[in-house]
Amino acid sequence: MSMLFPVCNRCKTSHFIAFLKRAHYVCSKCGHQIRLDAPIRIKMLSDKRSFQEFDKNMKSLDPLGFPKYSDRMKKAVADTKQDSAIVTGVCKIKGLPTTFGVMDPRFMMASMGSVVGEKITRMLEYSKENGLPAILVICSGGARMQEGIFSLMQMAKTSAAVKRLNDSGLPFFTLLTDPTTGGVSASFAMLGNVILAESDALIGFAGPRVIQQTIGQNLPSGFQKSEFLEAHGMLDMLVERKQLRQVLGTLLKIHEKRAYAPAVVNPQRNEP
Repeated sequence: MSMLFPVCNRCKTSHFIAFLKRAHYVCSKCGHQIRLDAPIRIKMLSDKRSFQEFDKNMKSLDPLGFPKYSDRMKKAVADTKQDSAIVTGVCKIKGLPTTFGVMDPRFMMASMGSVVGEKITRMLEYSKENGLPAILVICSGGARMQEGIFSLMQMAKTSAAVKRLNDSGLPFFTLLTDPTTGGVSASFAMLGNVILAESDALIGFAGPRVIQQTIGQNLPSGFQKSEFLEAHGMLDMLVERKQLRQVLGTLLKIHEKRAYAPAVVNPQRNEP
């Protein structure tokens, strides 16, 4: 997103980067919401200079010796200047503290490997221990096939962490963006106490062709888009990108009395 004139990948319109930033990275011609990386999301949604990162140097291994996986990991690290497909930490939104995680589509389409699952779990545990709500901004192609069962285990692991947070009476909010699919959609993404989504986001488990072949029926048009899911009760609210920070701040304020037990925020506690 550092180009001077980024191009909308839907209508191919060029935008001056300064104007695009002011428009919250929404195409002025077709209204397409350009996919955002984790640093931009954090800057857009958190209070200025309030974000403190957890587990910054946690890296995935190659437990199965999957062909070319190590090379793809090295390229993703070099391209993104990050060690994993998610950035987690603590921040304030509209003056209220929360743990905050953002998945980054630049890093192997934010697929969920063992490190992504571990970082989400640690973030939720930190929320529970320190009386803080938790917010996840989700964008993912699903479980990372290169890690096999180690990746699939993260579905149960993160879901259990959400359950423990809920049992403690603390809120968990998810924001689904394009795309939210596979094992991520089948685990923590759909477990938020309040589930928000951006418009026109692809949200689902399997692809439409697989579903149609499995059930032997024609599928409704756009049935995996966020508008369809909201209309059928799978989402709580569609939110325009320019309103996201205000909506998240309002949610934190509404649930303020359920959270914020006295605690010292120390992100170094979660370092491996």
